[in-house]
Amino acid sequence: MQGILSEKLILTEAAILERVRRNKDISLCSHVDHAKLIYSKAGAESLKRIYSEYIKLAIDAKLPLLLATPTWRASSERVSLAKAPSSINEDAVNFLSNILPKEGNVYVGGLVGCKNDCYKPQQSLTYKESLSYHRWQIDKLGASKADYLMGVTLPAVPEALGIASLMSNHSKPYFISFVIGSDGRLLDGHTIQEAISHIDYQVSPKPSGYFINCSHPSFLDASNQLPNRLIGIQANASSLTHNELENSESTHSDSISEWGNLMLHLNQNHGFNILGGCCGTDSRHLEYIINNHN
Repeated sequence: MQGILSEKLILTEAAILERVRRNKDISLCSHVDHAKLIYSKAGAESLKRIYSEYIKLAIDAKLPLLLATPTWRASSERVSLAKAPSSINEDAVNFLSNILPKEGNVYVGGLVGCKNDCYKPQQSLTYKESLSYHRWQIDKLGASKADYLMGVTLPAVPEALGIASLMSNHSKPYFISFVIGSDGRLLDGHTIQEAISHIDYQVSPKPSGYFINCSHPSFLDASNQLPNRLIGIQANASSLTHNELENSESTHSDSISEWGNLMLHLNQNHGFNILGGCCGTDSRHLEYIINNHN
């Protein structure tokens, strides 16, 4: 997989959980969100339909695609509370692998999220707490057939460092993805460069690269040189602040063209070769990137 990271444009998925959540025929688990859907016919079909949209777009465009398992909330603690099978992380990898077509460069990643609210850095874990809390899930995904590992929606450095340390123990490429505010900093106040330098200095092997996710692309100050270790973004469709989004009663989205042009600027001028979507995005957002990239 490492060889594809030099490609000029790589797609990653747009929203999964948020789209499933809007399906009134699907019930999410209060503990593990959409992870248990792989075990029900309706849930599995809903997930497969969304993932397949993104797969088809990438294959038709002849672009590599990074997908991630629906295991954002599948930690040991949450899996136990949900009374879900202890093999849920490996099962999610197998579920996603089984829907891949034979053609195309599509890769399956094992996904890990922060323990608590990704918009509240004060709830983030310390480094030692992170090692304890995330070890079980990362070891499960590390031993699975996943092509890579990824820690996402991380608003604070200590929990991200713990996740990176655990992922570095496995012989897979791995990525760390931060949530940033409209000031371009992690929600705990660190600059992106400070966060990357802190983790790179303490972990070996280092992450294969860093992402931003669950944040609008305008939150990145593209007028300045962005860290060259920052290679991907899965961006929210809305430029509202996190507080505004949390308090909103409906889904908010800026124009797709505005969103897409900001994303393409990051790709063409700042080395972000992996582009995808987060909250409020769908296939239309990936289509804009495909149809307008050079």
